[in-house]
Amino acid sequence: MNQQRATQAVRAGIESDQQYGAVTPPLYLSSNYTFEDLGSPRKYDYSRSGNPTRDVLAECLAELEGGVGAVVTSSGMSAVHLVTQLLEPGDLVIVPHDCYGGTYRLFTSLAKKGGCRVKFVDQGDAKAFQATLQEKPRILWIETPSNPLLRIVDVEQLCQQAGDDVIKVVDNTFLSPIQQKPLELGADLVIHSTTKYINGHSDVVGGAVIAKAPELHEQVAWWANCIGITASPFDSFITTRGIRTLGIRIKKHEENAHAIAEFLDNHPLVNNVYYPGLEHHPGHLVARKQQQGFGAMLSFTTRFNQDTLAKFIRELKLFSLAESLGGVESLICHPATMTHAAMDEAAQLEAGITSQLLRVSVGIEEVDDLLADLTQAFERIQLDIDKHQKEVSNG
Repeated sequence: MNQQRATQAVRAGIESDQQYGAVTPPLYLSSNYTFEDLGSPRKYDYSRSGNPTRDVLAECLAELEGGVGAVVTSSGMSAVHLVTQLLEPGDLVIVPHDCYGGTYRLFTSLAKKGGCRVKFVDQGDAKAFQATLQEKPRILWIETPSNPLLRIVDVEQLCQQAGDDVIKVVDNTFLSPIQQKPLELGADLVIHSTTKYINGHSDVVGGAVIAKAPELHEQVAWWANCIGITASPFDSFITTRGIRTLGIRIKKHEENAHAIAEFLDNHPLVNNVYYPGLEHHPGHLVARKQQQGFGAMLSFTTRFNQDTLAKFIRELKLFSLAESLGGVESLICHPATMTHAAMDEAAQLEAGITSQLLRVSVGIEEVDDLLADLTQAFERIQLDIDKHQKEVSNG
């Protein structure tokens, strides 16, 4: 983990109050601001256009990602939507075939309305990716690690292949600026659902778009104001508070995730574990090269049928069945019916999402407690399996 970035997160907004020297930056709830005189607006005039509290968060995110500026939005999907404002009708977007379900829904819906063209491509397939580049896309959309199968693609390589005429966008939500800095790897824009690790406490919905170049930052900032998707001051204040513990949270998240991944990888009732921190993961070496840490998201498939899978989830006491991710609490979800329900069955199968797949957002609880919870749930399922087999053998 990059210690300098962790310190930057801790210091987010500290001593930014120029009036009273408050350690914590003030919360400016005002929706509007007075003009000094007719024709003489101050720095802020209306909070949709600009707000001091939101700017503190934007400046921190830009610094963490190494960008020139950030736009803080009302949700992660509004950040995705904001980037689509850079498209003209007929422009092509290359999107990963295994992208987040909400991203899939947005791009397919825009394409149906004629707002753009979209091609979902396995970006790990060099031949397929290169063929799509020949169609001269306007935007290359990258997710790595991917949601929910934690596939890894080489960001630097893809950005180099795309060239300067393509806007390279990386969704960095599954990691954080402490673990991966896509702008240094060739991306033009980075997006986050700040709902996740940036805030980290499952109590604020938000997003952000961070730009590498001033011109691109000006464009997305203009559009954010135009379509009115900037975040509220209060949400920005809470997110800034959350980001101050990002470094220490990420450290604990990752320690727990690695231990759980190894436990699952050696469990007889588990078929496959998808976690880049495992050496046998296909993207392990690329992840080591471009990431500083392997994150705290993992997925796995079991040997259960659907009824047994549901019972396994019910037996868990410390893993809440819920969508979203990145909070201090551990969550488990069923992508096929939850986070990726917006994808039709064919698209799910193409992405490798099956009904046996479970996704885990590993929290910062005591790892021994989490492992004990998984152990007891598996043991209960094993007892049921043994009982059923005995009944079958006895006729």
